[in-house]
Amino acid sequence: MEQTILGGTLLEDRMKLKRFLLRYYPPGIVLEYEKGGFLRTKSIDLLDLTPETNPDELVEEIRQSEPLVTNAQTDQVKQLVIRLQKKQTQQDHHRFCFSKELKAHILPLTNVAFDKSGSRFITGSYDRTCRVWDTASGTELHVLEGHRNVVYAIAFNNPYGDKIVTGSFDKTCKLWCAETGKCFHTYRGHTGEIVCLAFNPQSTLVATSSMDTTAKLWDVESGEEVATLTGHTAEVLSLCFNTVGSQLVTGSFDHTVAIWDVASGRRVHTLIGHMGEISNVQFNWDCSLIVTGSMDKTCKVWETVSGKCVATLTGHKEEVLDVCFDLSGQLIATASADGTARVFSTATHQCLATLEGHDGDISKICFSPQGTRVLTASSDKTARLWDAHSGVCLQVLEGHTDEIFSCVFNYEGDTIITGSKDNTCRIWY
Repeated sequence: MEQTILGGTLLEDRMKLKRFLLRYYPPGIVLEYEKGGFLRTKSIDLLDLTPETNPDELVEEIRQSEPLVTNAQTDQVKQLVIRLQKKQTQQDHHRFCFSKELKAHILPLTNVAFDKSGSRFITGSYDRTCRVWDTASGTELHVLEGHRNVVYAIAFNNPYGDKIVTGSFDKTCKLWCAETGKCFHTYRGHTGEIVCLAFNPQSTLVATSSMDTTAKLWDVESGEEVATLTGHTAEVLSLCFNTVGSQLVTGSFDHTVAIWDVASGRRVHTLIGHMGEISNVQFNWDCSLIVTGSMDKTCKVWETVSGKCVATLTGHKEEVLDVCFDLSGQLIATASADGTARVFSTATHQCLATLEGHDGDISKICFSPQGTRVLTASSDKTARLWDAHSGVCLQVLEGHTDEIFSCVFNYEGDTIITGSKDNTCRIWY
């Protein structure tokens, strides 16, 4: 939750600090300031913060590196750091209880996604619709109709949550108003099914990737195509913007990964090394690293700037179906068709824990916002919650009657949604 604390006033290159915003996940302090009559923000990421960090030393470091923070604000910044540390010491003993089951669609679901607060979520389906739901009551708020084939990829424009984008096997992508369910734009241009999409962090662009071997960038405001990213020689099944929106990474069935400069649409690097199709790609929070999972049973960690592979994470006996960083970027989790998941240290590349217990492929994996828990979804009809450090299974989320292919946390980490081939979603509090 972002909380507002008023800051002092300061003129620094005609930059005037307006207020501080606290960001819990990952830990950081966002500065809101005025420059040239415009309100801007910049963030001080505190990704290495622990409850043991000396707040005085940290504040001094911040003061020396950030001209907007002066002596007058040091006490205020220190209080913010202490609040972030307090949040980190809150023990995560939360046990999730089944809350409700939604018979979301007549035909199988494809994906589920939360808005930032977790108060609403969306489901895509083979029934050619996307539906918007109220999490607390389980009521359907809108049916987004208009696609002529499977709605496969869906997303909210978090943190704003006022727009939804849907990508379909009908080769189009549609932009919708989350409040009214009205369709703003239909993006046409792909010649193959759209299988993956994302908003950039500023919510000004949508990126789509397709079976037609390309990715495209679209303008949210005008509805126009901005760029076509060509160069892959097979289907592009995964993509991810970096945290600042300056780069996009794509993963393809041609066994390669590409890093693109968003402003120019040019390819910056091609990451070559995997011996099988790429299942997923992700940037870490500070944009310095990319992790990739592949059907060759490995994950690789790449340096964004050089495009060099810095580590190959091995140990799985079958394909790696999903991979992700925790929010701070210090841990990597991998999910495999061998029925196990693994947690690795980003810094040392060592395997810290092996998560054993599923009785089938694990197709999805994600960390809780705090980074203390790992959530997995499996073809064995269960989702499981694990301790990220010890690898102990804390909970088995049971009740679905078919394969679970989707599992997500909300921003606070206190709600989970699972989506299954049994055509239902289950909400867990």
